[in-house]
Parts: sequence; C-alpha cells; structure tokens
Amino acid sequence: MLAVVLLSFSTVTLADGLAPGESARIEYLLSSIATLPDAQFVRNGSAYDAKAAVEHLRSKLRYAGSRVKTAEDFIRYCASESSVSGKPYEIRFSDGHVVSAAAFLRQKLLQFDTQNAAGS
Repeated sequence: MLAVVLLSFSTVTLADGLAPGESARIEYLLSSIATLPDAQFVRNGSAYDAKAAVEHLRSKLRYAGSRVKTAEDFIRYCASESSVSGKPYEIRFSDGHVVSAAAFLRQKLLQFDTQNAAGS
C-alpha cells in the first residue's frame, strides 16, 4: 500500500507543469530504469543501482523545472549526461554490455509511444 501511495505522490510531483501525457511518458522512462534486473547506472565513472539512478534523475528533473516540457526534454536535459562533467550516462546490463542511457531511454520511449498508439 505504501508503495502505491509513494508512486502516486511521485507522479503528482512530476506532473507539475507537464501535460498529463508527457508526465506518463516520463514516468514510463523512470520505471524502465527502476525495473532493470541487476543493471547498473554509470554516472561519472561510478556505478549505481536502479533505485539510486531513479532518485538522481528525479532530482535532476525537479532542478530542470520548466525547461522540461516533454519526455524528449527529460532525456536531453536530465538523463543523457552529467551536468557536472559532461560525461554521458551509461547503463551496464547484467550480461556486461553497456549502452548510453540516452539511447536506452529513446528506445523505451519509442516502445511506449508505439504501444499507446496501437491502443488508441
């Protein structure tokens, strides 16, 4: 029950200033990272688990404020690279392969949009 309440709260917080559809798209992206099995989010050369990655990205989203109007903006301004070092964020999967976080999230966004267009 607590998880449902917290998820609802995070969605409401995220939705401030965003169109509901964009809020849903961003939540989907965050959920895609949160549910990666045994993957690591690599930021500035250090690896973090999914929970820490999502917390960091939510923090960056809050900081970005009104600059983020779309899920594409979220990827560009929050989830692609370190604002401190400029180094790209990466995702290291349990099998060892590594992809840029931006590429992973763009693929997930395409999947989300395709699934939701089919359901319309």
